[in-house]
Amino acid sequence: MSTIEAAGPAHAAALAAIHCAAFPPKEAWSADVIALQLGLPGAFGLIDPAGGMVLARVTADEAEILTIAVMPTARRRGMGRALLRAAMDRAAERGACEMFLEVAIANGAARALYAALGFIQVGRRRGYYPGGGDALILRADLSRPGATAED
Repeated sequence: MSTIEAAGPAHAAALAAIHCAAFPPKEAWSADVIALQLGLPGAFGLIDPAGGMVLARVTADEAEILTIAVMPTARRRGMGRALLRAAMDRAAERGACEMFLEVAIANGAARALYAALGFIQVGRRRGYYPGGGDALILRADLSRPGATAED
Protein backbone atom coordinates (compact mmCIF):
# COMPACT_ATOMS: atom_id res chain seq x y z
CA MET A 1 0.00 0.00 0.00
CA SER A 2 1.24 3.48 -0.87
CA THR A 3 1.81 6.26 1.57
CA ILE A 4 0.45 9.78 1.39
CA GLU A 5 3.14 12.45 1.29
CA ALA A 6 3.15 16.24 1.46
CA ALA A 7 3.34 17.78 -2.00
CA GLY A 8 4.77 21.16 -2.91
CA PRO A 9 5.48 23.09 -6.11
CA ALA A 10 8.25 20.61 -7.00
CA HIS A 11 5.51 17.97 -7.31
CA ALA A 12 3.39 20.05 -9.71
CA ALA A 13 4.14 17.90 -12.78
CA ALA A 14 3.30 14.65 -10.96
CA LEU A 15 0.12 16.17 -9.51
CA ALA A 16 -0.89 17.44 -12.96
CA ALA A 17 -0.34 14.00 -14.51
CA ILE A 18 -2.72 12.46 -11.96
CA HIS A 19 -5.26 15.25 -12.46
CA CYS A 20 -5.05 14.88 -16.25
CA ALA A 21 -5.68 11.13 -16.04
CA ALA A 22 -8.65 11.60 -13.70
CA PHE A 23 -10.53 14.47 -15.39
CA PRO A 24 -11.79 15.25 -18.89
CA PRO A 25 -9.30 17.39 -20.87
CA LYS A 26 -11.28 20.63 -20.41
CA GLU A 27 -11.29 20.17 -16.62
CA ALA A 28 -7.71 18.95 -16.09
CA TRP A 29 -5.28 21.31 -14.37
CA SER A 30 -1.81 21.95 -15.78
CA ALA A 31 1.37 21.86 -13.73
CA ASP A 32 1.45 25.68 -13.89
CA VAL A 33 -2.06 25.95 -12.47
CA ILE A 34 -1.26 23.46 -9.71
CA ALA A 35 1.95 25.30 -8.80
CA LEU A 36 -0.04 28.54 -8.68
CA GLN A 37 -2.63 26.96 -6.39
CA LEU A 38 0.08 25.62 -4.09
CA GLY A 39 1.47 29.15 -3.85
CA LEU A 40 -1.76 30.52 -2.40
CA PRO A 41 -1.67 31.49 1.28
CA GLY A 42 -2.71 28.52 3.42
CA ALA A 43 -2.62 26.04 0.53
CA PHE A 44 -1.22 22.53 0.81
CA GLY A 45 -1.02 19.43 -1.33
CA LEU A 46 -0.88 15.71 -0.66
CA ILE A 47 0.11 12.98 -3.08
CA ASP A 48 -0.16 9.22 -3.11
CA PRO A 49 2.54 8.15 -5.57
CA ALA A 50 0.33 5.22 -6.61
CA GLY A 51 -1.97 7.70 -8.36
CA GLY A 52 -3.85 10.11 -6.12
CA MET A 53 -3.65 13.76 -5.13
CA VAL A 54 -5.49 16.48 -3.26
CA LEU A 55 -5.02 20.24 -3.03
CA ALA A 56 -6.61 22.18 -0.21
CA ARG A 57 -6.45 25.58 1.44
CA VAL A 58 -7.04 26.83 4.99
CA THR A 59 -8.15 30.39 5.61
CA ALA A 60 -8.89 31.40 9.21
CA ASP A 61 -11.06 28.58 10.59
CA GLU A 62 -12.33 27.29 7.23
CA ALA A 63 -10.78 24.85 4.77
CA GLU A 64 -11.59 24.14 1.16
CA ILE A 65 -10.76 21.21 -1.08
CA LEU A 66 -9.52 22.83 -4.28
CA THR A 67 -9.33 19.52 -6.14
CA ILE A 68 -8.97 15.82 -5.48
CA ALA A 69 -8.17 13.18 -8.06
CA VAL A 70 -7.45 9.47 -8.29
CA MET A 71 -6.25 7.92 -11.53
CA PRO A 72 -8.85 5.52 -12.99
CA THR A 73 -6.47 2.56 -12.61
CA ALA A 74 -6.17 3.24 -8.85
CA ARG A 75 -9.85 3.77 -8.04
CA ARG A 76 -12.05 1.65 -5.76
CA ARG A 77 -9.15 0.85 -3.40
CA GLY A 78 -9.72 3.46 -0.67
CA MET A 79 -7.18 5.97 -1.97
CA GLY A 80 -9.70 8.80 -2.37
CA ARG A 81 -10.97 8.24 1.17
CA ALA A 82 -7.43 8.19 2.57
CA LEU A 83 -6.47 11.37 0.72
CA LEU A 84 -9.60 13.23 1.80
CA ARG A 85 -9.24 12.07 5.41
CA ALA A 86 -5.58 13.17 5.41
CA ALA A 87 -6.57 16.58 4.01
CA MET A 88 -9.27 16.94 6.65
CA ASP A 89 -6.79 16.06 9.39
CA ARG A 90 -4.15 18.46 8.02
CA ALA A 91 -6.73 21.27 7.80
CA ALA A 92 -7.87 20.64 11.39
CA GLU A 93 -4.24 20.72 12.55
CA ARG A 94 -3.97 24.14 10.90
CA GLY A 95 -6.97 25.43 12.84
CA ALA A 96 -9.87 24.79 10.46
CA CYS A 97 -13.19 23.90 12.10
CA GLU A 98 -15.03 23.13 8.88
CA MET A 99 -14.21 22.11 5.32
CA PHE A 100 -16.03 22.87 2.08
CA LEU A 101 -15.90 21.40 -1.42
CA GLU A 102 -17.87 21.34 -4.65
CA VAL A 103 -18.90 18.13 -6.39
CA ALA A 104 -20.72 17.52 -9.66
CA ILE A 105 -24.30 16.57 -8.96
CA ALA A 106 -23.90 13.67 -11.41
CA ASN A 107 -20.83 12.23 -9.62
CA GLY A 108 -22.53 9.65 -7.44
CA ALA A 109 -19.33 7.86 -6.42
CA ALA A 110 -17.72 11.05 -5.11
CA ARG A 111 -20.92 12.14 -3.39
CA ALA A 112 -21.09 8.79 -1.56
CA LEU A 113 -17.47 9.12 -0.45
CA TYR A 114 -18.02 12.65 0.82
CA ALA A 115 -21.20 11.66 2.68
CA ALA A 116 -19.34 8.78 4.34
CA LEU A 117 -16.78 11.28 5.68
CA GLY A 118 -19.42 13.60 7.11
CA PHE A 119 -19.99 16.09 4.30
CA ILE A 120 -23.53 17.44 3.95
CA GLN A 121 -25.05 19.62 1.25
CA VAL A 122 -25.23 23.31 2.11
CA GLY A 123 -25.74 24.83 -1.34
CA ARG A 124 -25.79 24.44 -5.11
CA ARG A 125 -23.98 26.24 -7.92
CA ARG A 126 -26.02 26.09 -11.12
CA GLY A 127 -24.04 25.70 -14.35
CA TYR A 128 -20.73 25.50 -12.43
CA TYR A 129 -18.96 22.96 -14.62
CA PRO A 130 -18.02 23.10 -18.31
CA GLY A 131 -21.03 21.88 -20.19
CA GLY A 132 -23.39 23.45 -17.68
CA GLY A 133 -23.48 20.81 -14.95
CA ASP A 134 -24.47 21.87 -11.46
CA ALA A 135 -22.21 21.56 -8.43
CA LEU A 136 -23.31 20.79 -4.92
CA ILE A 137 -21.54 22.67 -2.14
CA LEU A 138 -20.73 20.33 0.73
CA ARG A 139 -19.51 21.03 4.25
CA ALA A 140 -17.95 18.84 6.94
CA ASP A 141 -17.42 19.64 10.61
CA LEU A 142 -13.73 19.22 11.44
CA SER A 143 -14.13 20.07 15.11
CA ARG A 144 -15.54 16.59 15.79
CA PRO A 145 -13.04 14.00 14.58
CA GLY A 146 -14.71 10.98 13.07
CA ALA A 147 -18.11 12.66 12.85
CA THR A 148 -20.35 11.39 10.07
CA ALA A 149 -23.40 12.83 8.38
CA GLU A 150 -25.60 10.69 10.65
CA ASP A 151 -24.15 12.17 13.88
